[in-house]
Amino acid sequence: MAIQIVMDATGDTRHHFAPDSANEVSEAERRFNQLTSSGFTAAARVASGDLRLVRSFDPTEPETLFFPRLAGG
Repeated sequence: MAIQIVMDATGDTRHHFAPDSANEVSEAERRFNQLTSSGFTAAARVASGDLRLVRSFDPTEPETLFFPRLAGG
């Protein structure tokens, strides 16, 4: 089971999907494209616990985090 974690002002929202389910992968890819096109940064956690920037959807990625664009004031 893969997971997409979307960070926001209230904490986070988690979306689980099965990489072997065409319908769930399609929905996860749609979510990835929607979030990244609206300004979220996507990153994948690597074995050391660090993050790696992700620029395209990969259904085999176990965990993808989405960070909103920073807003100054």
